[in-house]
Amino acid sequence: MKFINHDNSVFFSTLRSRVNQYFKDNDITRYGNREMFFKSFILISTYIAAYLCILFVPWSAVMLIPFVIIMGITKAGIGMTVMHDALHGSYSKKGFVNRLMGSSIYLVGANPSVWKIQHNQHHHTYTNIHGMDEDIQSKAVIRLSLQAPLKKFHAYQHIYAFFLYGFLTINLLINDFFKMLNYHRVGLLIRQKKNAGREFTHLFGHKLVYLFFVLVLPVLLTPLLWWQVIMGFVLMHMVAGFILATIFQLAHIVEGAEQPLPNEDGNIENEWAIHQLNTTANFARNSRVLNWYIGGLNYQIEHHLFPNICHVHYREISKIVEKTAAEFALPYNVKPTMADAFRSHRRILHRLGTTVA
Repeated sequence: MKFINHDNSVFFSTLRSRVNQYFKDNDITRYGNREMFFKSFILISTYIAAYLCILFVPWSAVMLIPFVIIMGITKAGIGMTVMHDALHGSYSKKGFVNRLMGSSIYLVGANPSVWKIQHNQHHHTYTNIHGMDEDIQSKAVIRLSLQAPLKKFHAYQHIYAFFLYGFLTINLLINDFFKMLNYHRVGLLIRQKKNAGREFTHLFGHKLVYLFFVLVLPVLLTPLLWWQVIMGFVLMHMVAGFILATIFQLAHIVEGAEQPLPNEDGNIENEWAIHQLNTTANFARNSRVLNWYIGGLNYQIEHHLFPNICHVHYREISKIVEKTAAEFALPYNVKPTMADAFRSHRRILHRLGTTVA
């Protein structure tokens, strides 16, 4: 699949030049800075501290619930902030630092190789294109694309979908195996110059280590019963999964975010950068607290245009992106608040649950 720039638009070359000039004029790096390092420390240390409190402080099962919830919240924060930038290569200009911080994905229970193929390649290249972007692939009983089959129960997905979002990270624990098998089958691992045997060994090994720490150790070191540990495990993942899935959906499954179809030759008749503007949305840009916690994913337009720039810079370069888009008469989709984006997503879920392509 190719993106065909029929109009010979110079939008992206102009925008890229202006953004590069911004970093040059201000003499700053496009990678992470002290803010990024401090944020990483806070999120990871809080996650570990909550885990250690569960293991070594003799709380009752009920009193442990807040620590489990804290682990879920920080698990999502690590995924959106630390891991996300690192696996995009934008955390640091040093590759080993990106690999080190990218390994925080194991705290989420996911696999970096699978994530890079699904997210960096498929989602960022073919955003919102049915059959190419796995993020809008129908999941169980949730329909996220007009091109997907419509079932009667989809009419209620705007009600039940948010509960199912909570299973995102639990699903990653299992589904990574099937994705890895599929990527190997279609030759993606070979194209990435990865050894399939080594990748499957790492995948299986890291999953076992993760499950040992979050399931086995609490049973061995605490007075908690096995079923209480499993309930805590599920609660932690439900909190993290709901946050992660909701934030991702608010950027692409909202009003104004298109789902374009390829032409008869299987190509998209648009410049890639303009395609990103057409399929992506920002939200709650004025909320510094939200921006801090979700790793700038409320500036999703900037992230899709410049995934190699650390998210701590998105607030400033968004001014350049919005101005340049306006000069070229291009859309710049923004929902004023997170509540606005949430309501918009819910309306789109209802539409997708009742409308045939």
